[in-house]
Amino acid sequence: MSRNTKTLIRICTATAVVIVALVLKYTIALNSWIELAVFAAAYLTAGYDVLWKAVTNIAHGKVFDENFLMTIATIGAFAIGEYADAAAVMILYQLGELFQRYAVGKSRKSIAALMDIRPEEATVLRNGSEVCVHPSEVAVGETIVIRAGERIPLDGTVQKGECNLDTSAITGESLPRRIKTGETVVSGCINLDGLIYVCATGTYDDSTVAKILDMVENATSQKAPAENFITKFSRYYTPVVVCLAVLVGILPPLVTGNYADWPYWSMWLQRAMMFLFVSCPCALVISVPLGFFGGIAAASKCGILVKGSNYLELLAKVKTVAFDKTGTLTKGNFAVVSVYPQQNREEVLHTAAIAEQYSNHPIAQSIMSETSADVQADVTELAGLGLIAQTENDTILCGNERLLDNHGIDCPKADGGTVVYVAKNGKFVGYIVIADEIKADAKDAIAMLHRDGCQTVLLSGDKQQTVTLVAEQLGIDQYRAQLLPQDKVDELTKLKQQSNAKLAFVGDGINDAPVLAAADVGIAMGAMGSDAAIETADVVLMQDNPTAIATAKHISKKTLNIVNENIVMSLLIKFAVLVLTLFGVLDKLAYGLGMVVAILADVGVCVVAILNAMRAMLAGKRTKRNTLR
Repeated sequence: MSRNTKTLIRICTATAVVIVALVLKYTIALNSWIELAVFAAAYLTAGYDVLWKAVTNIAHGKVFDENFLMTIATIGAFAIGEYADAAAVMILYQLGELFQRYAVGKSRKSIAALMDIRPEEATVLRNGSEVCVHPSEVAVGETIVIRAGERIPLDGTVQKGECNLDTSAITGESLPRRIKTGETVVSGCINLDGLIYVCATGTYDDSTVAKILDMVENATSQKAPAENFITKFSRYYTPVVVCLAVLVGILPPLVTGNYADWPYWSMWLQRAMMFLFVSCPCALVISVPLGFFGGIAAASKCGILVKGSNYLELLAKVKTVAFDKTGTLTKGNFAVVSVYPQQNREEVLHTAAIAEQYSNHPIAQSIMSETSADVQADVTELAGLGLIAQTENDTILCGNERLLDNHGIDCPKADGGTVVYVAKNGKFVGYIVIADEIKADAKDAIAMLHRDGCQTVLLSGDKQQTVTLVAEQLGIDQYRAQLLPQDKVDELTKLKQQSNAKLAFVGDGINDAPVLAAADVGIAMGAMGSDAAIETADVVLMQDNPTAIATAKHISKKTLNIVNENIVMSLLIKFAVLVLTLFGVLDKLAYGLGMVVAILADVGVCVVAILNAMRAMLAGKRTKRNTLR
């Protein structure tokens, strides 16, 4: 039987005893000692654990907490003869605590769902036989057999086979990814079909799934400023309200001279008890961390790992987002983006392919991916110029503008990317523009950040012409080119000095580690399996989609709004009820049930704050829909 179930049974039992006692009290006029015993039984049934916690906490030097407040308030209620109120208050308090535990448990389950990505076993080939072992027992270089429906236990390279891979637990992407021989895979993903043999490239402790779980488990250790404020606030707030409650109960009879009038004393003591009920800081202490916890859970479901609630709060305040180019806004691989022929496009590509077919250079590979070469040639490479290919019938030039100039061939000027000029038998054939491809959603991501009021900056080590082209195509506000890693740090420092707002840097997490560390918020883009990303960045995006940056920012802003709403709402309502209690208005409005209404007000505020905090867990789903529009 769970703890929540046991508490619910206790609440129901205590409530039944109170109802029976009230019926008997007003029908057969119970003896005062019997009445005290019955209500005390209901009170102890509902709140014996609260009393015990108060005693043990006092013994350990922790006096002023909610258990202490409830204990002295309810015992005070018994002392002035308000037995039913004392029992009812403890029942309502336990009901509020039950709801809090349920809400916290629900949010923890959403985080704990990530723990399902931990593989329990791995099938390894040893001496020609398959052996099932724990993933931590697999050595680097061993071959793992992964069948359909099984989870990949360690990071590695596919040696044999192909399959569709469910990467949703790692990247948040719902569409499966097709994996073939020679491609890398990471732990935590599920083989949907087929049979693959994977060579382990790292140990379990260094695997992607181990790093993710470590990040998630330690995320709540980094507190946001709002959480630290509430912790400090509660530390001073509770002793202050206890002192105020003592003054409320004692000063009025002494000041007015009615110290001999017991009913007058009883009225003010009752108000002092109500003052303690209302002042209980549960709504703040529970709802604020719960809100941040929900935001971290929502981000995790979208493939966004936040190292702590402090970074979630900082991300909401970011007004400048600086980007690396290669691997962040671009795919990081060369591709043919355009062909400018004199006559025929295919002739330009085919002629270039004849010269480039023997080269392993990325530029050559990008040309060969567009066409094929079916002609043998003797190729000579000229350093800094390009290639000369001699076939049986033709002489082909393939290289930069200077190569053609040296052979007296006129060609037009071209801008943007890497330009490969092609000539055959002394005549210009055309040119090919090769560039690093911009990611499909990069432009949308920049537009979303602009709509959110953020300034965007591009910091790249690439040449000026290429950086300018990318920045203009994406609509980025500022850009700097030909920067070394240290130059990027210097530029980032200048940007921070120009503005008092928080600044985030988005990079690939490997060569941009110094800049990620220098930013207010370091965001590693598409860093699945990258040691530098997970160790250096504050936020890790397990996808390659730049729009995930906007998603992360929307979730952080939504979470911070919810936390601030709870702080303001809780303090305002509590202050209002405390004032009404102090001047006796609450008891008049409640027709003598002021103590019950006071605790109802406290529990009500707590329940509303918790429900509001749980909205943070839905922020990811709503943000995904909004960012896709």
